[in-house]
Amino acid sequence: MVKLFIGNLPREATEQEIRSLFEQYGKVLECDIIKNYGFVHIEDKTAAEDAIRNLHHYKLHGVNINVEASKNKSKASTKLHVGNISPTCTNMELRAKFEEYGPVIECDIVKDYAFVHMERAEDAVEAIRGLDNTEFQGVFALGRSREAGHFPDAISKTFKGSQIKAPPATFPKNLRK
Repeated sequence: MVKLFIGNLPREATEQEIRSLFEQYGKVLECDIIKNYGFVHIEDKTAAEDAIRNLHHYKLHGVNINVEASKNKSKASTKLHVGNISPTCTNMELRAKFEEYGPVIECDIVKDYAFVHMERAEDAVEAIRGLDNTEFQGVFALGRSREAGHFPDAISKTFKGSQIKAPPATFPKNLRK
């Protein structure tokens, strides 16, 4: 599986449109659009290379899009799933809320949920303890993403009996071959 970054997406671009565009080159496992950029997870390296070669600077709705292999973050992070995000909540507001608990590497709002990547696992645990089921432009429902690395057993035990959940197993990023 290869993750591709799509930059300079026009506002009119839809997930289905992007998926169809990339499916010409191989099986698309996942497609996420976040404002003017997005990510496509394509099944194999050859298909990804073909997509990059043919779609980089492709004109979509009159705009040249950028397609390249997604660069991995240089630092490991702990990824949190945040549910029930208010439609009026911005990335900056959500990031600021989580930065009260420690450095945030990335914050992506996707419709009514978000992923917040925190630099340190211990800060993520504190954010969960402090923000789970609290009101902030809606009701938070936090959980550690299964894709994001592993909490030590001692930390995992902290969550037993709480309402914190990882994204569902059917969430596209959690599906395995």
